[in-house]
Amino acid sequence: MVRILREYERGIVFRLGKSLGAKGPGLILLIPLVDRIVKVDLRVVTINVPQQEMMTRDNVPVTVDAVVYFRVVDPEAAIIKVEDFLKATSLIAQTTLRSVIGQAELDELLAQRERINQNLQEIIDRQTEPWGVKVTAVEVKDVVLPDSMKRSMAGQAESERERRSKIINAEGEFQAAEKLVQAGRLMAGEPIALQLRFLQTMREISSEQSTTTFLPIPMDLFSPFMKQVAESAAKKEPA
Repeated sequence: MVRILREYERGIVFRLGKSLGAKGPGLILLIPLVDRIVKVDLRVVTINVPQQEMMTRDNVPVTVDAVVYFRVVDPEAAIIKVEDFLKATSLIAQTTLRSVIGQAELDELLAQRERINQNLQEIIDRQTEPWGVKVTAVEVKDVVLPDSMKRSMAGQAESERERRSKIINAEGEFQAAEKLVQAGRLMAGEPIALQLRFLQTMREISSEQSTTTFLPIPMDLFSPFMKQVAESAAKKEPA
């Protein structure tokens, strides 16, 4: 009996039921009626973990599915130590997915996907290592939320956007008020600046089509009256 194994294949030869180890690739010679060979594929295998309904740690029902990537690194252990390493790896991936998702909160599941994938990969790989199976990656494909939770999250996001908008508007008004205070202090120290601002405002208004006429009056004309009013008020105050 002659068998030819490809580069990515290995053959576990059993002679009268006893394992002779992994053979290949290339030409394998077998003794008829004495030897039996079981071929193992060493390429990366992809299995889909079916969707499962579960509860997160904060009691939110979610439906999650995942993809597991693994390969056989010890062909003899994969054949001798487990009956069907493909099925066993798939079942362990399902139970591990339920366990890890049940220990995570919804925010962690949505925002820290990489950390959860890494945690899944380490746990599954630790369990399949005695079988000669190496789990290279685990990816959570989709997280389905109930409709009520989607509406609640949409409302929360809208409230957050409104809060940020109000904060930005308040900060803008505060900065504008601060600049006005600084301008007022500057004009108080320089009276001529107030008159220049008054003339600039008149120019801006007169540049538009308007029937209103402005007659500028120097502020110095009102100084004696304002001084007299201040003196009268001081005399009326009780000693």
